Amino acid sequence: MMIDTVAWVHLENGRILCARPRGKGVFYVPGGKREGAESDLQTLLREVAEELTVALRPETVRHAGTYQADHPDGTAVRMSCYTGEYSGTLAASSEIDELAWFGYADRPRVPPVDQLLFDDLKTAGQLR
Repeated sequence: MMIDTVAWVHLENGRILCARPRGKGVFYVPGGKREGAESDLQTLLREVAEELTVALRPETVRHAGTYQADHPDGTAVRMSCYTGEYSGTLAASSEIDELAWFGYADRPRVPPVDQLLFDDLKTAGQLR
């Protein structure tokens, strides 16, 4: 089974924003699965608004890479990553228990597909 997701890559001071959904023990790069026939952009805008209470500015959204990894339960996850500017104040919504800024040392705290993104950001000198 393949799970197709999108994620918002938001970096500040060499750290990446991650979110821990309500009731889960693991952090993820913010984003999620599409609903129906949504495009990547539509999914990204909706998920970021739902999780982080900010609005991405669609004209600034840029593809940053696509990653795929097998998770321990045998599920394959594909994550299309995007950067983009936002308006509003970042805050955890009712869906999110915690927001955190992760460096490369936090890599073990995210799922395998997110770890691939962490590796690329570290190699590019964007994640400390």
